[in-house]
Amino acid sequence: MIISKELKKVPGIKEALVGMGTDLNLDIAKVTGLSSPELEAITPNDFFVALDCENEEAEAAALKALEEQLNKKEESRSAAYYPPTLTSALKADPKINLALISVPGRHAYDVAKDALDKNINVMLFSDNVSMEEEKKLKEYAVSKELLMMGPDCGTAVVNGLPLAFANVIHKGPIGICGASGTGTQELTILIDQLGSGITQALGTGGRDLKAEIGGLMFKQCLNALIADPDTKVIIMLSKPPADHVAKEILAIAKECNDHIKPVVVDFIGGDPNLPKEYGLTAAYNLEDAARKAVALSKGEPVPADMLDIDMPKDELEALIERETSKMAPTQKYYRGFFSGGTLADESMKLSIGKLGHIYSNIPLKPEDKIENPLTAEYKENTCIDFGEDEFTEGKPHPMIDLTLRCERILRDAHDPTLAILQCDCVIGYGSNANPAEELSAAIAKAKEIAASEGRYISAICSIVGTEGDPQNLTETRKQLEAAGAIVVRSNAQSTYLVHHMLDKLNGGKY
Repeated sequence: MIISKELKKVPGIKEALVGMGTDLNLDIAKVTGLSSPELEAITPNDFFVALDCENEEAEAAALKALEEQLNKKEESRSAAYYPPTLTSALKADPKINLALISVPGRHAYDVAKDALDKNINVMLFSDNVSMEEEKKLKEYAVSKELLMMGPDCGTAVVNGLPLAFANVIHKGPIGICGASGTGTQELTILIDQLGSGITQALGTGGRDLKAEIGGLMFKQCLNALIADPDTKVIIMLSKPPADHVAKEILAIAKECNDHIKPVVVDFIGGDPNLPKEYGLTAAYNLEDAARKAVALSKGEPVPADMLDIDMPKDELEALIERETSKMAPTQKYYRGFFSGGTLADESMKLSIGKLGHIYSNIPLKPEDKIENPLTAEYKENTCIDFGEDEFTEGKPHPMIDLTLRCERILRDAHDPTLAILQCDCVIGYGSNANPAEELSAAIAKAKEIAASEGRYISAICSIVGTEGDPQNLTETRKQLEAAGAIVVRSNAQSTYLVHHMLDKLNGGKY
């Protein structure tokens, strides 16, 4: 995708696509008008270059640029030494005690097992690992008192070191045990923005609390935070666990909360009364969890539940009027286009009771499932997780490469029923060097498209990031606001603002 974008900058190149012959890439070729019988005949092991050129000179310039890009990759790869195996890495530095592993899923078990054999804690970024293999790895890790974070663990902060997708966070008194990548990121940055910090943010992988795994690593991480003297408050974060797993981890949390340190629980979209039955502090969304944990860490009263946007009523009404008054009568619906799966999930779970149906590739209701979301025509209220497998097969994660999301924004800008675009913008380590540049350009162009067709699209964004991140929170906000986006503090507040605007557009229906 990165090379494709560079080729599109060549004068005379209308469209470009470079990659392997995966199903995803062939679908992209169809959507972008680059498909051909020759391209349809290739296999996933074939490398291809597809160009739409104005003339032969443009084609020659593009092929020269392609050669330069490929040579640049070879030069950068040879400039530094990387140990090819774990054994050679340990020879270079015998003190290594944690391995971040990202390999194809079919190799992940063996590589992770090798690390555990060597008494090394593991963060397994890889996905496509079977449930059986995950359980074996975690049982083995528990028996050796090691961490086995993952598979599909995208975020952790261990002893102040950000791993994979993570942000620059101040040190502080709050520890996080999270079965959620971008959810953990959002929690950490909100804690940082509230003037506090974290001790550890330990990930488990999203399947850990399913019945088949039994919360093996969640319990391990939770007990580690309970034993940590620097951690004064613990946040437990996950989607609703399997019933028996929930009972087990809540029992551990209750013992901690009653006798050692307070525990805040956010089971995203789950029943908040369940943790309350154990005497724990329940959170209704990620920002609510951050606010309550920070207050508890300071010995302050727990703040009221955050169930709406934090904005004075007169300001909110003026904002809604300003945005909706520019819209055409046909504009009734929203699109949520997310790079973070947890943020998409949280947004839908905060919305489903009001909106009824939200169509998605990660739907809350089976009947709302969108098949082949890359090529499908979206309708009504739709929320898409661009980090799902159908978008990432052979492609970088959307936090790294925003191409597919930005292209979809422009495509849906032509929909006469679309009123609101909701997006996250994730900065920090692992993410795109300047995601706001691409996202803001797409938002500005979408607004231009709508205006040319007599409509107005409102864009609402939240940023997962801090002032200390390389991309910088303030600079990211400035870019998005310059494109006409409304930027709010959190994903929950972004969602609540969507509710208010849809309510206005639909005559108080919501």
